[in-house]
Amino acid sequence: MPDELVNVRYMVDDVEAAIDFYTTHFAFELRTSAAPAFADVTRGHLRLLLSGPRSSAGRPMPDGRVPEPGGWNRIHFIVEDLATEVERLRGAGVTFRNEVISGPGGQQILLEDPAGNPIELFQPAQRI
Repeated sequence: MPDELVNVRYMVDDVEAAIDFYTTHFAFELRTSAAPAFADVTRGHLRLLLSGPRSSAGRPMPDGRVPEPGGWNRIHFIVEDLATEVERLRGAGVTFRNEVISGPGGQQILLEDPAGNPIELFQPAQRI
């Protein structure tokens, strides 16, 4: 099914701030909003479900744990020029978790959305 969306849920503290962050910095489009509880934004085949504390996804589990933002699972964006993207986002005041690191596959850096959810920017290594 080539037209099917891939859905990823992020718990967020502030749905409106998350909408603004993803539409402003990463060219997502607002699909629906039931703020302050929930919204979803899309970019290509990615549908990002932004669930606030008042959403059904934010309800406590039977053992009392409460879903919260900020873990280590993340969405991963491939970029052509990592240095330029980092400069653009730092200029916009975006928070980064680390500095650019390099490995055999390329370079990467982690940044955070307003709720502390991680996003990875990755520039693949040039293959000869």
